[in-house]
Amino acid sequence: MSGIDVGEELGARAAQARALSLLRIRGRALAVAILPAAVAVVLFAADAQGHLAGPAWDAVRWTVLGVAVVVLLVTVLVAVSVARARPAMSPTVPVPEAGAPDLYRLVRDLADRLDVPAPSAVALTPDCDSWLEDRTHRALRRGPAASVDAGDTAPVLVIGSPFLWWMRVAELRAVLAPVVAGTGPSAHPDIAAARRFVRGLDAAIADAAAPGRGPVRGAPLAFAGWVARLLLRACRGHAAEMERCVAAAASMRAQTVDYGLRIAAQEQVGLAYAGWDRLLTRVALPAWRMGRWPSRLDAGVVSALTELSRRDRLADGFALRLDERPACDLLEEPGVADEAASLLAARLFHGGPAESGPGWAPVDWQQYPDEVVDRKWRSEAARLHRVLDTLGVPRASAADPAVPTLARVMEHLSGPGGPGGPGEALAAGIGAAVAREEAETPPHASGQVQVQVQGHGGAGGGPADDPLDLWGPGPLPLFPLQPPRTGTELLADHVAAMVCCAAVDTAGAAPGLDWLDGPALLVGGERRADLATPVLCLVEDGDPDPLLSWLAEVGVRSDKPVRLV
Repeated sequence: MSGIDVGEELGARAAQARALSLLRIRGRALAVAILPAAVAVVLFAADAQGHLAGPAWDAVRWTVLGVAVVVLLVTVLVAVSVARARPAMSPTVPVPEAGAPDLYRLVRDLADRLDVPAPSAVALTPDCDSWLEDRTHRALRRGPAASVDAGDTAPVLVIGSPFLWWMRVAELRAVLAPVVAGTGPSAHPDIAAARRFVRGLDAAIADAAAPGRGPVRGAPLAFAGWVARLLLRACRGHAAEMERCVAAAASMRAQTVDYGLRIAAQEQVGLAYAGWDRLLTRVALPAWRMGRWPSRLDAGVVSALTELSRRDRLADGFALRLDERPACDLLEEPGVADEAASLLAARLFHGGPAESGPGWAPVDWQQYPDEVVDRKWRSEAARLHRVLDTLGVPRASAADPAVPTLARVMEHLSGPGGPGGPGEALAAGIGAAVAREEAETPPHASGQVQVQVQGHGGAGGGPADDPLDLWGPGPLPLFPLQPPRTGTELLADHVAAMVCCAAVDTAGAAPGLDWLDGPALLVGGERRADLATPVLCLVEDGDPDPLLSWLAEVGVRSDKPVRLV
């Protein structure tokens, strides 16, 4: 037996030992629950045989029987609550086999090489991660599969959608090898039972904490949640160690498949994560805030990382990989999958609606500069002037006092009192205006994922049969990208937007898109990335000279009117 086989065997045995520890905790809890009933049986059996007679023992017997009945009723209540509570399920885009036969073939071939059960299905997640997810709970299954025993259904393979677009086919297979190898331990009865026990406790706690329960239903659920919390606290250490051992065993098994390529593929995982994070925070987030959602985020990852390889000498060799077959070719309709994952990303990270509608429309990358960047700048510039109006700041144009100009903003921030006076008042006003507009925006209802990658045709626009609400009662977004911005940050953004509007209207500049930094100002077809420092000098120090020099260099007229929205 090789060292890899020995390591895998040891990891599997350790995982099974931890699973048995979890099941013993469940057994002890059940033993405690039936102990009063067992004592009552013994006392009544002794009475039937003529032992322990007398009024005192009769009182003891009936008291113990009453306690046993109460404990059994409570036990049934907790057991039903745990059994009926639906475990959390990750929001994903389902990929049926008809929509990705090559991808399913790759996964099954990988499972055959690893000698483990193949995953039951494949789904995409808008994140740089991949995992196996057990969806055998009766509340998570529909149709004929709902009658299948939980131990007979393999977990679903969830794949990070950015991996499919950035990685090559061989790299994706190498990255998925240790994930698919995890289906082996998942099929072990003890590990599967232990996982169901822990997930049931976690679901019961979440169910008890859900708002909107009346006192009649809320009190029993709260008690069941309290009991589940006690049990979960006792299980936490064993569960964490069991999962660590399962992962170690799966990793050891996967070393027999594409081991050399896995090292290079892991580098691509880190690079994809960096590009995805940059794309979401710098490019997608401004669009989401404008009520538009980029419909090709995964394709944007490729553009962002290609741009990174052009700028960063450390990434020089990565662009050469693009000549190989991308993993997204394993899908029948990559564009449909990208659109569905992009909408789900907007839902998860921003809290946008579950489907397009008024004020929430898709935008292509070609339309991004005009429909997102330009609108963003002009909306922020308009908000800036509205706040100046509320502060009673006079217009700076002598010819037409009603038109907004950049000079008005600069004169106010560099005027008497320094930045601590007009700057702080303006920042507070903008912060209040932004908060007020966000509060006036109606909250998005908890949505249902109704889009899947079809084998033929586009994304399904109508509701699926018995769609599952994957979002739960919690607030959205589930994973906010950025913390709330301070008043000074908002003020700097709004002043920069006003400068960009003036540059577009008076100096022939144009809005653009930088794949790594988001909205960009193009002057003569080249990006100007040196605006932030002059704006901060004006906002924080009240010094207009650096910005005046920048405006003179670009040819911007600060006294000319600017078009707002």
